[in-house]
Amino acid sequence: MKLIVCDSYDEMSKKAAEIVSDVINENPSAILGLATGSTPEGMYKELVEAYKDGKLDFSKVSTVNLDEYVGIDPSNPQSYQSFMNENLFDRVNINKENTHLPKEIGSLEESVKAYDKLLAEIGQRDLQLLGIGPNGHIAFNEPDEKLNMHTSIIDLKDETIEANSRFFDSKDDVPKQAMSMGMADIFNSKTLLVLASGKNKHKAVEKFMHTDKIETLFPMSFINLHPNCYLIVDKDAYQG
Repeated sequence: MKLIVCDSYDEMSKKAAEIVSDVINENPSAILGLATGSTPEGMYKELVEAYKDGKLDFSKVSTVNLDEYVGIDPSNPQSYQSFMNENLFDRVNINKENTHLPKEIGSLEESVKAYDKLLAEIGQRDLQLLGIGPNGHIAFNEPDEKLNMHTSIIDLKDETIEANSRFFDSKDDVPKQAMSMGMADIFNSKTLLVLASGKNKHKAVEKFMHTDKIETLFPMSFINLHPNCYLIVDKDAYQG
């Protein structure tokens, strides 16, 4: 694992965007695994600016996203589909037919199978972006005695619902479930790019830096198993 400590959120965002840009420039048909949330917003802004400056071309890029809320329409402003449209897809020259998020198609079981099939067809990603939760979750794989290998429906922990409530009118409005890639899906990537920003992520980062164990109760610990991983943090996340 390559640890990069940045002085600020902006510096972290720029460094992450540089890594993603290098992947696209080396392979214009790159397959990217993307993430949502407040942490990667700055990185997406940097990528949009690089596109506007003629330094990036997304026309042949394909993407898959980690997760999506259950029971929320893709047109809802709080859906992850809307997040991706607003922060990246609507602002660059990507072909939206080549962008994919989990979606509800019939029953939840059918939806899970459909996304699993899609991920199998797309194959290994060139890069997978990840954020981490304050409790160490990655995607929506919450701390538990067992973790799923492939796409599944996750019951969100109360601390995750609380953390995401800032995006909704109230905590009661936050969906209680999400459809998420499993751990094997996440690791099916040549490179992992993990971002952590803010003091609320410090405990998770500190625990990660001081453990030599792999724990399902701390999903972030599995990052240590990937052969090519970047962990980029700002000082608030690193120092607390």
